[in-house]
Amino acid sequence: MGLIKKIVNWGRIKSPWILHFNSGACNGCDIEIVAALTPLYDIERFGIQLKGTPRHADVLVCSGPVTKQIECRLLRIYEQMAEPKFVVAVGTCACSGGVFKGCYNVGAGIDTVIPVSVYIPGCPASPQAIIDGVAKLLQSLQDENGKKKPIIIR
Repeated sequence: MGLIKKIVNWGRIKSPWILHFNSGACNGCDIEIVAALTPLYDIERFGIQLKGTPRHADVLVCSGPVTKQIECRLLRIYEQMAEPKFVVAVGTCACSGGVFKGCYNVGAGIDTVIPVSVYIPGCPASPQAIIDGVAKLLQSLQDENGKKKPIIIR
């Protein structure tokens, strides 16, 4: 690996920028994601910053099931992100559709539309689990063994 590639990888691992996207959730997981950003849990200690545009984000944090109305928007946001990009599915609804699976306007989990790197189940997922999932994502990037296997937080 060249020196420039190592420097870029180091910067990506030490300062990931995230974009939070609600794809039709009940706001339970959204509150927990925001709680993870507060000083009580302090996810910013990993260098993580919340960004408002997909063009600046490295990690897309999604909550809620994919509704038919939001499917094309989610795909468009994912395509606007620069490579390499990662997706974190927060909550049971984002992982599998949850209690909304099978409804007339709900598809299923996030992975039916875009590839997911980390699954964080729970209804709602706790801030500790969200921090654990992001830390394991950063650790897998640091190991750099080339495996693209999704991470599941238990």
